[in-house]
Order: sequence, then structure tokens, then C-alpha cells
Amino acid sequence: MASATAATGATASVRSRERPVRADVTGSAEFRLPYLEDADIRSLAFDAHAAPYSRPFPGVPTGLPTDAYGTVKVSHYSAERGITYTAEGTVDCLVTAPGSSATLTAVITEVSTGGPDWVGKRLGFSVYDGGTDRPGKVSRDRVGFSWDDGVNWTTGSDEHMDSVGSCMAPAPFAPVAKGGYRVRHADLPPWPTVG
Repeated sequence: MASATAATGATASVRSRERPVRADVTGSAEFRLPYLEDADIRSLAFDAHAAPYSRPFPGVPTGLPTDAYGTVKVSHYSAERGITYTAEGTVDCLVTAPGSSATLTAVITEVSTGGPDWVGKRLGFSVYDGGTDRPGKVSRDRVGFSWDDGVNWTTGSDEHMDSVGSCMAPAPFAPVAKGGYRVRHADLPPWPTVG
């Protein structure tokens, strides 16, 4: 009986080591827009990590189970203008799901000269991690974002650019062309007990 108990304990220990304590999304990739053919080069880089209940705010002193930290970097080379625009933001929310998908948001803190007026706005991002890429095969990863890329970077228009709510983004609609992402899933932790 003792050996069975020891084996069960060892199995549980292995499972606890395999199960991530916190979710995260990392990686950098260029992607293509399925609805727009041009010579532009677009990329997103994520270094986002869950930090549940770490961002208290009025009315919710515990923070939320979706709280997160990290950075998002946006880069867009405009072939028409011969210039690369960049933006960087601070991650504030992250949710993952089994099947290697994630939704996150970031508040933009920096935009390069000539870029859109995004500073202070929250943008939404989604990621699908299609697994380890096989040599010679097209990546199965995908990414999504909450702005109209065909308008904002090329004309400077801020149409459709209201800040989104935390952890809100469209489905990951844009196929990765180069690079890739890693989504590590972890369920959201239970709400803290009071008292």
C-alpha cells in the first residue's frame, strides 16, 4: 500500500511540474493580411505574462484574475512610403484557452514619428499557437488585432481606433509568414476569499 501511495504522490508531483503556474504569450512574427495584398511588412512581438490579482483599481481592490504584465511591440514597414512605423505598449490583461490560443490587451506608451495617434489607447491582440513548425512547412500560427491595418498606418486615420475593453480582441485572422508565437495556457485562478 505504501508503494502505491508513493507512486501516486510521484505522479502528482510530475503533473504539478508539467502544469504551468501562470499563462504567458511570447514570440515575434511577421504576418500577412488575408484581405490585402501589398509589399508592406507587418510584425507583432509579445512578451506577456499573467499576474492574477496584481492590479487593484477602484471598486475591485483585489484586481482581476486576468491581470498581466509585459510588452507588445508593433512594427509596420510601409513600402509606399519607404519607412517603418513602430509602437510599443504595456500589457494589462491576458487570457488563454486550451488549444493554445490567447487574447491580450496593451495600453500604448510609444509611437514612432509619423505613426498613428495611439498613445494612451488600449489595443487588443489575439494569438493562436499552431504548434512546433515543421521544416519546409508554412507556420500554422495566427494573430489578430483590433485596428484596421489597411487604413491607420498608411493614411494616419484614427477611424475605428477607440480603445477596447480589457482582454478584448478579434479572432486571430492573420496567418504568420515568418517567426512564431508560443502560448502557454493556464486556467484563471479562483477569486480570492475575503476575510
